[in-house]
Amino acid sequence: VVSLSFILCCKFEIHRIIKLKQFIMRSAIVLLAAWLCVVVADDKPHIIMLLVDDFGWANAGWHRTNTSDPGYHEVQTPNMDALVKDGLELDRHYVYKFCSPTRSALQSGRNPIHVNLENLDVTVVNPADPISGFQGIPRNMTGIAEKLASAGYATHMVGKWDAGMATPDHTPKGRGYSTSLLYFHHCNDYWTSTAGVCTIRKGLHIDAHPIVDLWDNDRPSTQNGTSSCGRVNQTVDPFSSGCSTCFTTRNDKNPLIEYGPFAGSQYLDDLFTNTMLNNINKHDPSVPFFHFWAPHAIHIPLQVPEAFLDNFSFIDDKYRQAYAAMVKHVDDDVGKVVSALQSKGMWSNTLFVMSSDNGGPVYFNGTSGANNWPLRGGKMNNWEGGIRVNAFVSGGFLPTARRGQKEEAFITGWDWYTTFCALAGVDSFDEKADKAGLPPVDGINQWPLISGSNSTAPRTEIPLGVQEVNFDNTKRVQPVQGLIKGKYKILIDNVAQASWQGPLYPNTSTSWDSGKTVDYCTNGTKKACLFNIFDDPTEHNDLSESMPELVDELLAELNKWNATAFVPDRGNVDRRACLAAVDLYRGYWGPFLR
Repeated sequence: VVSLSFILCCKFEIHRIIKLKQFIMRSAIVLLAAWLCVVVADDKPHIIMLLVDDFGWANAGWHRTNTSDPGYHEVQTPNMDALVKDGLELDRHYVYKFCSPTRSALQSGRNPIHVNLENLDVTVVNPADPISGFQGIPRNMTGIAEKLASAGYATHMVGKWDAGMATPDHTPKGRGYSTSLLYFHHCNDYWTSTAGVCTIRKGLHIDAHPIVDLWDNDRPSTQNGTSSCGRVNQTVDPFSSGCSTCFTTRNDKNPLIEYGPFAGSQYLDDLFTNTMLNNINKHDPSVPFFHFWAPHAIHIPLQVPEAFLDNFSFIDDKYRQAYAAMVKHVDDDVGKVVSALQSKGMWSNTLFVMSSDNGGPVYFNGTSGANNWPLRGGKMNNWEGGIRVNAFVSGGFLPTARRGQKEEAFITGWDWYTTFCALAGVDSFDEKADKAGLPPVDGINQWPLISGSNSTAPRTEIPLGVQEVNFDNTKRVQPVQGLIKGKYKILIDNVAQASWQGPLYPNTSTSWDSGKTVDYCTNGTKKACLFNIFDDPTEHNDLSESMPELVDELLAELNKWNATAFVPDRGNVDRRACLAAVDLYRGYWGPFLR
């Protein structure tokens, strides 16, 4: 006879065993979930976003592969050529036609018509608009680094910012970058980092102060630059747009080109690259890594270490020679970064994206050195040479099946915002901007196309914005000047630089004032210019007269986009920027408002 106490004891032990099993199962599920989370985190790629400044279409080696091409030996980009060969060439990658709007678009995920259409000075302010009354990105838009940081990424940037400076919110730190070494303006001096002059009246005296533009996270950087040049043979570069105050001549060489260095200086892009290499070397590879890299090159002033210039002594045009040397300097830096990622064991899980911020500048008779042959026009205009740019993706994260291919579908600079968000597993919706009544994100997730999981092109049209004053100094008709849809591109208004360069441009025998070469796309009974940019990528054949119905259809679509354009009053130059530069920062540019 089994006692009642024994039965109760057995039931108790069985109950304990069941509870123990349930606990073990729950623990196993929790551990499994945690392990899965780690796996998902580890699957997030490291991302390098390289935005080269003013990189001409014909200045990229993968566009000059014909050995009988007279410019074949002048274009030397072996490291980027190798990344294209082992990556995916983006043959129809579109951006805005000049600097600040493209950079604002990339950081915010908006088409420039919904974030910023102007290359304004970083010191402009409209006191009546505390959200959008500044240069660059409106205050309440969420930056890509903020999104990626929320997904666990370490976020870094070096180089040109040009997306806002007025308040701490406008700086890279305010936009989510944990570290940043940058300059705020469109350009600065490669050796001293100076960008313009502040004139301050003190009693009867007026003092002119050259101001250094080099910022380290949340304070002026002491790593390079000086507010006084300390060099001889100084002159002014009329094509530098106030980028520099000090230039050195070298014998009978071009006085508009800086060769350097001078005592105590470091070539600015060397400083940026070394900072980036240090960021890579210090990084824990188990943490996803995002680095925005925006070299100063190849923007004017044409300044380059002399050793690079001497490698191109066979080029007889001084502007083309200096530009080619600067392209080679950028390419060498690409090689250093790739090697660092490989040595760190990060390359196999890295997505490396490269784009130019606009087409190569071909204005002022080629004195900026670039060439977009065979495309029409260049930087500052909506011809293909101004907005269709060098671009590719590479790195170990890119699926093997996609390597060595060329993608012909449309991708834009603002699509990377949404694409990176998708890769990081974070929603691209901008709640902060939505609450402020600002335009939503326009970017499209291009990863299914890039990875090959979906061959259908997600983007079918691209509205093309224009600044308030056209390149030929006429006032724009409206903010949206053009539209690419399917195979066709339509343009309205006056479009300057309406011509083409040759395989060797600039050269000593050509004289071309591109600002006076204008195609009047809206003139009298003519409504627009129309091109089939797939059959006619160089835009030689205007189809507007032969396809009037398509013109009307595209104009109607263009005007729908125009109705959505975001064109706040950004204000005027604010003297408080100079007061802060001189008195607060002791000769450096930086935020000047709270």
